[in-house]
Parts: sequence; C-alpha cells; structure tokens
Amino acid sequence: MNFQAGTVGRHSSPDFYAFSLPSLTDWFVFAGAIGMGMAVSAAHIVSFAFAATLSYLLLDRPAIAAAGRGLEPRLHLHLLVVNLAVLFLRAGVLSLFMGWGWIPQLAILPAVLVTGLLTRASHSHCLGSQSWTLGSGVRWRDLAIGLVSCLVLLRLVYCSQIELLPEETYYWNYSRHLDLGYLDHPPMVAWLIRAGTALCGDTELGVRLGALFCGVIAAVFVYKLTRNLLDETCALVALVIMQALPFFFFSGILMTPDVPLTAAWAALLYFLERALLAGRASAWWWAGLSLGLGMLSKYTISMVVPAAFIFMVWDAQARRWLTHWRPYAALALAAVLFAPVIYWNATHEWASFAFQTSRRLAEKPRFSLHKLILSVLVLLTPAGVVSLVGTLWGRAGAAMASAGDGGGVGHGAADSQSIRRRRFMQLAVLVPLSVFFVFSLRHEVKLDWTGTLWLAAMPALACGIVASAREIIGGRQLAWARAAWPPTVVILVLIYGAAFHYLVLGLPGVGYSPHIELVPVGWRSLGAQVAALDDEFRTRTGVEPLVVGMDRYAIASELAFYSPDRMRSVNQTASDHLFGGVGLMYERWFPATAQAGRTLLLIGFKPEDLTDSAVESRARKLGPVQEGVLARDGRTIRRYYYRLAYDYRGAAADR
Repeated sequence: MNFQAGTVGRHSSPDFYAFSLPSLTDWFVFAGAIGMGMAVSAAHIVSFAFAATLSYLLLDRPAIAAAGRGLEPRLHLHLLVVNLAVLFLRAGVLSLFMGWGWIPQLAILPAVLVTGLLTRASHSHCLGSQSWTLGSGVRWRDLAIGLVSCLVLLRLVYCSQIELLPEETYYWNYSRHLDLGYLDHPPMVAWLIRAGTALCGDTELGVRLGALFCGVIAAVFVYKLTRNLLDETCALVALVIMQALPFFFFSGILMTPDVPLTAAWAALLYFLERALLAGRASAWWWAGLSLGLGMLSKYTISMVVPAAFIFMVWDAQARRWLTHWRPYAALALAAVLFAPVIYWNATHEWASFAFQTSRRLAEKPRFSLHKLILSVLVLLTPAGVVSLVGTLWGRAGAAMASAGDGGGVGHGAADSQSIRRRRFMQLAVLVPLSVFFVFSLRHEVKLDWTGTLWLAAMPALACGIVASAREIIGGRQLAWARAAWPPTVVILVLIYGAAFHYLVLGLPGVGYSPHIELVPVGWRSLGAQVAALDDEFRTRTGVEPLVVGMDRYAIASELAFYSPDRMRSVNQTASDHLFGGVGLMYERWFPATAQAGRTLLLIGFKPEDLTDSAVESRARKLGPVQEGVLARDGRTIRRYYYRLAYDYRGAAADR
C-alpha cells in the first residue's frame, strides 16, 4: 500500500477501512477498559497502543515494504518517537474535554480524531526522510516546523489544565492588589495577569494567557534577530532551539516575571542590532521602549545596557552613536516608563531596590559557582554549551559571514561584518554572565537566573549547526554538537509531554511526589477542603477566621486562588509572617498589628509548623492539631495539618 497523499485522496474501500479501523479500535478498547474500571490514564494508553499497532500493520508496514526500507532500526525508532509525542498531545485533548464536563467515553472521541490526524502526518514525514537533521538534509524544514508545532501545541493544550505553581498564584495575588510596584518585583507580571484574567476569568488560562502571548513575541524577535545576523535557514533553526530549551519552553507557559522580561529582552536585542549593526537611527526609540518595558518586568534587563555601551566603544562603526543624541533619548524613554516603579520605591522606603541589592549582598557568603555552571548545562544542555563555545569562541571566524550568505562569501568586507556580528553576540552573552559569575563567588544563585541572557546565544547556536552542515566550519566538537541537537530536542519534547501527562492524568504505576510545592498536583483539592473548614467554622461561630498558610507564601497563595470564593479568600488568607516568618508582600497586605484579636485557621504540611513556640506565644488559645488527606484517583498524595488559633496576639508579641 502506497503511503502517499494521492492514495489517501482516492478513498478506495481498502484505504478507507485501513484508516478508520485503528480509530474505531481505539474508541472501543478505551470504552471497554473504562467499563471494566480501569483508570482513564491507563485506559487511553492501552487503547492507543492497540490503535498504533493496528495502524502500523495496515498502513506503515506496507508503505515501508514498498519503499524497500525493511526493518530499518532508525525508521522504527522515529515512528516510536512520534507515537509517544502524539500520545502526550492526545492526553491533553482528552483531559481538556473531560474538564469541560464530557464523560470519558465521549471525551476520547476528539482525542481519537487528533490521534489519527497527527499520526498520519508524522508517519508520513518519517517515511519520507531517512535521518533527522537541522539546517540540511531531506525535508529538514518539515522536521523543524513539526518540532516547533509540537512544542507550541503542548503548551496550548495543557496550559489551562496544569495546576498553578505557588509562584504563579503569588503573582496572581499581586494582580488582586494592583500597584505600581511590589517588594520583590516590578509590576508588569501583575498587570499581565490582571489583563489575562479580565479576558478569561480567574482560571489557569487567565493567569497564563500573558505567558503564551509573551512567548510568541520572544520567538518572533529571536527569529528576526537571527535572520538579520545570518539568514533564513539559521533563523528557523534558532526558533527550534529556542522553543525546545527548558527556560524558554516554560517561560512560554508559566506566568512569572521572567516571561515579560524574556519578551522585552528579545525585542531589545533585535532593536540594538538594528541600531548598532544595521545603523538604523529609528531603532533606538524601539530599543528604549523595550528596555523600559523590560525594567517594568525585572531589573536584570539593565545588564544589556553596559553590553551595548562596550560594543559602541569597541566597534569603530558603532562608535559614532556615543556622540549622538538618540541612544540617550532611548535611555530617557526607558526611564520615563520605569518612573512608576521609582515612585513606588520612593514612597515605600526604597523597599524593592533594597530587596534586590543590599539585602542579597548582605546574605551570608556562600560559594555557588558550581551551581551556576550546572544551571548553564541545564538551561543550554551539553549540546548547547559545546555549540556556543565552538561558534563564538572557537575556530569559527568566518562562520557568521559565510552562514549569512549561504557559504558564498569569502573574506574582506564580509569577514569584517562577521567579526562585528560575533562581537555583538559575545558581549550580549558575556557581560550579563560575568555579573552572575562574580555574584556566584560569594552568594547563592538560582537555576533560572541566567535564562534570558541566552537569547543572545540563539543565533550563534543556529550558526554552528548550519555552518557545520555547509562544511564552512569543522572540528569534532561542532560535528558532535550538530549531531546531538536533533536527539536533544526530541528528548526534551518527550520529557515535557510526559511531565504534562503526569501532572494532568498521571502515569500508570507512578505515584505523585509529596512535594506539592514543586509538583503542582493537589492544590485544587486543598483549596476546596480548607474552604469547607473555613465555612464550617464561620457557620458554627459566626466569626470569619483568617486562613494562614504556614510557609513563606506558597500555601497562602494557592489557597487564595483555589478557594471556591476567590474574591473573599484574597482578603482572608495570609502567610506565616504573622509568626515571625518572611511573608514578602503578605507582610504589607496583612500587617501583624492589624490582625490582633482574630481567630486564625493555620494550615501546614508538617505538624511541627503548627506547634512551635512562635505559634504558642502569639495565641491566647490553640485548638488541637488535626490531619487532612489530599488524594487523586483514590491515591493519597500527601497529608496536611490544621488547627485553630484564638485571639491572635501578634502585635503585643512584636513590641
């Protein structure tokens, strides 16, 4: 049987049955498994396995035989990989329709339809190409578009289903207390969440809508930046790499300050390239706008400014901008946009600036360079690290120019432009990285801190792949990196898909982690149970208790969001700063002095959180510690503990 569009288009009777029988089998096996009491996650995997096997026997094997490829291991590995990717996407569709109230036997129907369409398209590509490469080879563009589409679909399908992380619900609380600034971050994340929830309600999609939007913006600017520096081929390769790397993948779905920062950083790099390399004066206005919006997102974007300044000092052609008014006008525009944050700090004891500078510098010295190096390996992957070193600092002097014109340009003026391109990317990476390097010598660094600076590395990573494919540059390291990129991207796609499947439907035989703050499964249940406890106490006594999450902000933020009555819970949920902890913005939203005399409902994940001396000294009377259970699909996820604290005496205890 010829596996071509023309064969499918004739709709002969054998072809019709060959295409429809796997789908019918999929539905019947799933419905039967559900009827026998099997869990949805296991039932859909079993039914998919039956359908995939039948599809292989009826469609793939005849096409493979007709092509003379036999039992080619690589082909069958490719078929297995795309089947897994389809499985994870279809799980998202199934759970999405179930979330809309469809029973599993009906929700599987659109999932089966999606399965059939994606399977046929992906298998067609596998049968039409013998190897998966980026930047060269047969149908490599189809592979690139397929990978980007898969990563985008994963985010779209699952963004409204995965429970919010504690950080996301904390920033959602930002949006319920709109202001010009906050203790630990500028206000852009709050503004975006408020806009998203205004459109889609106080839902996961509403909170994450801004992340999806900013992810598209960042991708567009990375694509355009790489196309300007190099060419269209490199731009598409850079887009694939960016979409797949962990930091950029998750910044396109999880709503944190890094999301608008990434979009603004990508835009700033693009407009700086237009100004400094292409010489377009109008680009400075857009660079100023991007910098200002970035400063409203996170202060770290300011590190791009010295990188641009050093480039202007170093580069003879760009040096003229040092005496031109436009760069300074761009800085003035950025300062005007950033003025609300300055005003907020000026009226709040410069709290946010102090939090991000003097407070961090005053922390106990701790060497963490090894953690910084590890974070680079995680965020860029080993293939990315090798590619970046080989392209920007290795024997690739002519790569930028040669890759930029398809390999036809030699030396001379093109080489000079190549040096400028490399220098621009080198400084855009090294200047921010050097700040984190120095900081890590005496202070703790976090995994995601360097994430956005790698935007400037995307063109270089793509250049290494394309230039190596065109045999412009060689070397074993770059050859290894180029060969490692396709499996790296594929592995990342499958990891993301499996993780999303686990969070939404679970995985057969795999239990849920008890670390609910890291693995967001169970917050909805906790919110509903605590709301019931709150209602029961209020009905019984006529007193409105203040719910207190006994940690920094995670429990309080999640309980506020996942309460059935979110508007009331926002004003009735605080953190353990009432007992001497660090509550960040909760210290300002719920000052301890204002809670004197109130009854508190304490919620924690360890009994000792509710029994320490700080709790006992700040309440006139304490109820017994009681235990609750969070479960999913009949399995216990973890236990939580609660107790009532009467007549809170925090104000007196703090004097």
